[in-house]
Amino acid sequence: MIEPTPPIELLGTAAHFAGAVELPVGFAQQLASVCACRTDDPFTAEASRDWWPMALHWALAGEVPQRAAIVARPTDTTQVAAVLALCNQAGVPVTTAGGRSGVVGGSVPLFGGVVLDTTALQGLTSVDAVSGLVEVWAGTFGPDLEAELRGTHSLTVGHFPQSFDIATVGGWVACRGAGQYSTRYGKIEQMVAGLEVVLADGTVVRTGGSPAAAQGPDLTQLFVGSEGTLGVVTKVLLRAHPVPAAERRAAYSFATFEAGIEACRRIMRRGATPAVLRLYDAIETQRGQDGDGSNCALLVLDEGDPAIIDAVMGIVAEECAAAAPLPVELVEKWMHHRNDTSALQGLTRKGFVVDTLEIAAPWAALPGIFTAATAALMAVPHARVASCHLSHSYLDGACLYFTFAATPPQEAIEATYVALWNAGQHAVLANGGNLSHHHGIGLNRGRFLADALGNGFTVLQSVRHALDPQGVLNPGKLGLPTTFGKVQWP
Repeated sequence: MIEPTPPIELLGTAAHFAGAVELPVGFAQQLASVCACRTDDPFTAEASRDWWPMALHWALAGEVPQRAAIVARPTDTTQVAAVLALCNQAGVPVTTAGGRSGVVGGSVPLFGGVVLDTTALQGLTSVDAVSGLVEVWAGTFGPDLEAELRGTHSLTVGHFPQSFDIATVGGWVACRGAGQYSTRYGKIEQMVAGLEVVLADGTVVRTGGSPAAAQGPDLTQLFVGSEGTLGVVTKVLLRAHPVPAAERRAAYSFATFEAGIEACRRIMRRGATPAVLRLYDAIETQRGQDGDGSNCALLVLDEGDPAIIDAVMGIVAEECAAAAPLPVELVEKWMHHRNDTSALQGLTRKGFVVDTLEIAAPWAALPGIFTAATAALMAVPHARVASCHLSHSYLDGACLYFTFAATPPQEAIEATYVALWNAGQHAVLANGGNLSHHHGIGLNRGRFLADALGNGFTVLQSVRHALDPQGVLNPGKLGLPTTFGKVQWP
């Protein structure tokens, strides 16, 4: 069984935030009678953090954001329901965590209490090869899922996020994740055909299961992206595809990022959907694609039925005819390094503030967002670089993925991190972009959600209150109010 991967060395177990709740007398014993639990240090400290870049700095200072009192590890839906029912009855906060690969503090138990570790819920539960439907436990890691599907059933889900090796299926669903082949296979919300979800009081709900429906609002999509605040996803029904029979690759050079965006737009508007359509600005082209600082590289890859991908790549070639060809080996280079996160840890140890901001917007808004967000990030004191690539494309728009870094003095690390996020995120929202494309909201982005949703934020609050009146599920996330105290970030 794969275990969660630590993001960086943890040099102590103190809690950075105050406000952990005190457990009722006897509660730990009650919980231990339901499923396996651990309360030992440093296990609870390690289980209380994720890959949020700000928390990596705290880890090197000997702190985790907050400490859970108990880590519960249920092995089936009945145990998950019993854990939630106990927490609900006792008013104890419970934060669900899988691979803990999130980068926005979503699995941090902000008020202590219980971390519900889903990683003992692993494996396929059913495969309908005729319909292309597979059901899997939410705690299953990506490599295990794909190995079983490909090796035994000649199927693939096609979901390959950068965190593929260290993330679980439940995490994909909770944060509305996107794989690097999403232009071919879709984001996770297009892949999910149904869910099994346990509500705060222990009620088990099943949603979806058919290819289409007109039986009221889509309850599956209500829970996809809810980040553990509306219920705990225990099983996921996913749409699967035959293992691709062929693959094609290409690479092109554009004089400007805007010219590359326009080529991607034309490709998508013609109905071509290559699995990979990644456009890098001049900075990122120079850094990772052998550029000289004067060009922008576009990497293209498609896979599937040969007749379809030949047609797709033919359209790509037509729309990139004015661009200069680049060595196709650049795609292979990207394939080998696309999941490497070592630079994040290395720069953090050197005192750099580093993070990424990914958003989606209509095609018409993308050039303006690119200009405004990079300028806003670079205007923050101590900023060193702000770069961008287009990572996922759709008929009506695309995802821009910004990377930024700064070198503040040690005492200004937190303030600089907050200033960078405020500058970049506000610039995106002001110029027609959304709040997040696939990393989710968690703790770090919570302060922006009310502005992003407008009156819809009140609707979200009402739904949360109806499903979790006690507010025990992942309190302090999605910017939602909590009864446990003040959210201390930022």
